[in-house]
Amino acid sequence: MMGAGKSSVGRRLALKLRLPFADADTEIEKAAGMTIPEIFASRGETEFRDGERRVIARLLAEGPQVLATGGGAYMSAETRQRIAEQGLSVWLKADADVLMRRVRKRSNRPLLKNPDPEGTLRRLIDERYPVYALSDLTVHSRDVPHDVVVSEIIGALDRRFGAGGSDGEGA
Repeated sequence: MMGAGKSSVGRRLALKLRLPFADADTEIEKAAGMTIPEIFASRGETEFRDGERRVIARLLAEGPQVLATGGGAYMSAETRQRIAEQGLSVWLKADADVLMRRVRKRSNRPLLKNPDPEGTLRRLIDERYPVYALSDLTVHSRDVPHDVVVSEIIGALDRRFGAGGSDGEGA
């Protein structure tokens, strides 16, 4: 979800794992030659989502990396399937109040450009969280240093893949 920390946590996770980092939104902007708000304004959400699917498919084909996808990307069954086949999905789950505090700091959220951004965010949470729950791993994103969330992701990966032994804790 927008504001969950995908890009900032993803960059730090990639460094820790010694993997390249890619931000799908940045790659979409490069491919389109315009910002995401401009794409939404000139081409609409449907065309944006089509481009998003293509860019994520290309990025996944490039091999091991940490990839931050946009908040709506995982809503695509095709994208979810590609991620499941070629990677591992991690949901940075955040409470609505945390997300709202974070997204208010930036004005580049096209889906929130309306008279009721808080209501829109809550509607998106209601729609998206059941689908996000299909992710391989869920880690709680909250107001702690990003490195804490990174450590929690690495711990969940260790438990998932058995690195470092089993301590009996769940992800």
